[in-house]
Amino acid sequence: MALQISALFSYIRAPLRTGSLSRVCADFQGAGVRFKHILTPGSFQLGGKPATSPVRGHITSGLRAEKFATKSSQSNGSSSPRGRRGWLGQVALGAALGASTVALVQCLHTGIVAAMARKVNLNSAEGDWKETKDSLLSLSVKDRRPHYRTSNFVSLADVSVWTPTAGGSEKALYQRNEKLDQKISLYSGDITKLEVDAIVNAANKTLLGGGGVDGAIHRAAGPMLQRECASLHGCETGEAKITCGYGLPAKYVIHTVGPIAQGGVGEEEKNALRSCYKNSLTTATKNAARSVAFPCISTGIYGYPPEQAVHEALATAREYLDEHHDELDRVIFCVFLPTDKELYLKTLPLYFPAEATVKSKL
Repeated sequence: MALQISALFSYIRAPLRTGSLSRVCADFQGAGVRFKHILTPGSFQLGGKPATSPVRGHITSGLRAEKFATKSSQSNGSSSPRGRRGWLGQVALGAALGASTVALVQCLHTGIVAAMARKVNLNSAEGDWKETKDSLLSLSVKDRRPHYRTSNFVSLADVSVWTPTAGGSEKALYQRNEKLDQKISLYSGDITKLEVDAIVNAANKTLLGGGGVDGAIHRAAGPMLQRECASLHGCETGEAKITCGYGLPAKYVIHTVGPIAQGGVGEEEKNALRSCYKNSLTTATKNAARSVAFPCISTGIYGYPPEQAVHEALATAREYLDEHHDELDRVIFCVFLPTDKELYLKTLPLYFPAEATVKSKL
């Protein structure tokens, strides 16, 4: 039995060294199938005589491993209360008792998450950004929260959905689609605070940071973001590329480069700005990001008139949601200036209207 347990752990030792939690868990499940003859419930009988071989030694081995793991964690300064099982001991004992592979994976997951959390340092550019990225993306939202480099994050549940009202002065450009009523939000505040699946960065072509929202996102995410961005070798106007969010509450950052429109807006600039929004949404859905927050792209130093940019943003989002409404839960338009907020409040009913009011014939 001891040799079989040792063989099982040898089977997953390599992925443990890499720090990839998803690979470890997958390999451990595979190991459970490969070594299922030692994990079959009922192989051992507690409170009675074993069917084929003595069980006391097996249980004693598991308890000994548990005791060793607990003592090791205490000697390393662990704050775990006395008597709590070390994760390695839980695995060994679980195997000795014929526990299911799922239970073993859960024990292993808890220990590896704790180990990875200790390794992640988002305040330094040192270390392997790929390992850091893999570690963070393997965590649940709850487990990622201690790594946020920004305080007072705003969860998706705290971002109100758009509530269309009838009676606007302008005729709606699109018919009402009830499926979209709960999928649009207008948020006034700091985009780096949003705890969503992805935020969009209005980046420059280098993707290495800059001013405005670009600089704010890089500062909040930490130096690892620039390390990954450097590996993408830039981005052309209208394209979108995705990275980990690192110290941000957002799981991902989608970087897009807006058009420069200081010389005026023509069809080329319009199409490029629409491409920014469409390619960002496409990138989000390809990576299973169901909530996306946009800043006002190109309306700062790039010179795109905000009163024109708002139409390209809302039209693109509306058309994409009409076709892919089942792949996205929320699209958030994040504004910072009061003037931009007024523009969106005025323009949103044209693209996401309320139900038309039927006038009485009397």
